[in-house]
Amino acid sequence: MSSDSALAGAQMADSAPPARERILSTAGPLFYREGFRAVGVDRVIAEAGVAKATFYKHFPSKDDLIVAWVKRAEALTAAAAPQDDGPRPLLAYAEAMIALAAADGCLGCTFQVTAAEFSDPGHPAHVAAAEAKRRVLDELERRARAQGLALPRQTAEAVFLLIEGVWAGVRMFGGEAPLDAARLVLRKIAG
Repeated sequence: MSSDSALAGAQMADSAPPARERILSTAGPLFYREGFRAVGVDRVIAEAGVAKATFYKHFPSKDDLIVAWVKRAEALTAAAAPQDDGPRPLLAYAEAMIALAAADGCLGCTFQVTAAEFSDPGHPAHVAAAEAKRRVLDELERRARAQGLALPRQTAEAVFLLIEGVWAGVRMFGGEAPLDAARLVLRKIAG
């Protein structure tokens, strides 16, 4: 191998995502499309291009991987939320979530699917999904207060349930989900 080849290989290695990132980036879409129980660790290892020992160094169990993915999905969802400095931060947040749900390829809510697949409320994946949803509800309430809405908790709960219905509708009906109706109701609740 020439020194140029060695340098190119080193640059490629530097630009490759770390193993933990590759594992999560591989596992998440597989879990989302096929379900947590349908996707085995060996498949994730093979598709992520990591050694088994590397996988278990980062994720001692499949449950640890699932919880890490749920936390990653929460961070990705939070990153998609608009800033809360506009005149109607609650409405902006809910509209952003409906827009995410309307995107091509959306299969519904990762957290709903996780809680359904791991129905035992004590299972670590269920706990992680439920905690993520509690934080969403708290964020909605915070935004309702910032928007100056009367009864901010009740308004946040109504918007929360509307968004949950949107996610479920998209999971069930895909692009045929009645999202225009959801937007109309949202504006009546939080507009």
